Amino acid sequence: MRIESLQREPAKLFAPAEDDMDLFKTVPPNVVQSIRAFRVADLQDEAARLGQHFLYAYCADAATKQQVLACIAEAFHFPKHFGKNFDLLRDCLTNLAHKSGPQPGFLVVLEQLPNTAKFDKEARETLLDVFRDAAEFWADKKVAFRVFYSFQ
Repeated sequence: MRIESLQREPAKLFAPAEDDMDLFKTVPPNVVQSIRAFRVADLQDEAARLGQHFLYAYCADAATKQQVLACIAEAFHFPKHFGKNFDLLRDCLTNLAHKSGPQPGFLVVLEQLPNTAKFDKEARETLLDVFRDAAEFWADKKVAFRVFYSFQ
């Protein structure tokens, strides 16, 4: 009798509850946006629930472009040859990850990006543009790539 009930209602047994999907109800699968009201712990839990990579970089101690890129490279476990420039960051987020095999999706948090003379608004926008490019790259491959950021 249990087998019959499994055969009649498999969707109910394996589909996530509607409440489980509320965290990203209004967040597209490929986006770069301010962290706003999201909590890092909730985002990490959601990445685990979705079976996606959770990449987190806390950048409060960085003051320059090189320090921000080094912080991200270390936090994301990029190869040693990562050269601390935006082009190589883009390559690590896209081609390098794509060549390593099928990807389940990415949830990225860049917390406390600096607001300093050596990492000014232009540098922050260039960094976010790199992540936007990566989001577009993964969207073309039908892989979620959500990025949440905050500034100091």
